[in-house]
Amino acid sequence: MKIEVKELVPERWADFEKLFGSTGACGGCWCMSWRLGKGEKWADIKGDEAKNRMKTLVLSGEANGLLAYVDDEPVGWCSYGKRTDYARLDRAPSLKCSDADQVWSVPCFFIKRSFRGKGIGTTLLKHALRAVSNRGGKVLEGYPSSPYKDGQRTPDAFAWTGTVSMFEQQGFKKADEKSSGRLRMRREVK
Repeated sequence: MKIEVKELVPERWADFEKLFGSTGACGGCWCMSWRLGKGEKWADIKGDEAKNRMKTLVLSGEANGLLAYVDDEPVGWCSYGKRTDYARLDRAPSLKCSDADQVWSVPCFFIKRSFRGKGIGTTLLKHALRAVSNRGGKVLEGYPSSPYKDGQRTPDAFAWTGTVSMFEQQGFKKADEKSSGRLRMRREVK
């Protein structure tokens, strides 16, 4: 299976919309969960409002992200950008860091159901590392869920931030000693 990865640019909005479908990927998210402003409630934003906000970001060139294609079909998504572009990261006490202004983040993945477990996320993460490097980033963080202690696969509903094994395969290390919830993993970008 050949995976092709392309930057999300305004001309690819239709592909992004096709991948996310009528429900907006994960519960109407449209990749806006980490971007909520202080005091905003997810219940007020999810769905059409989130879609409109993301479309505005994409069409204005303010949203960084990558689309994965197989046979010209969009099958995967990865959001990346400066950590400060994702306001909720700094408001999450467990994900705080002292150098947020210098960190880039890869906080969100969405893989079409029939393509999960086939390396799409890993391919997107590799390309995100390259994209951040090309933009002068020096540190990249991800926020996967802690793996299940019994070795079970992370359920899809909780894998939208990626998996620990995927980040470890790309040289990411835990940035703190936390062992449950969302982990903060990082690596230097070359």
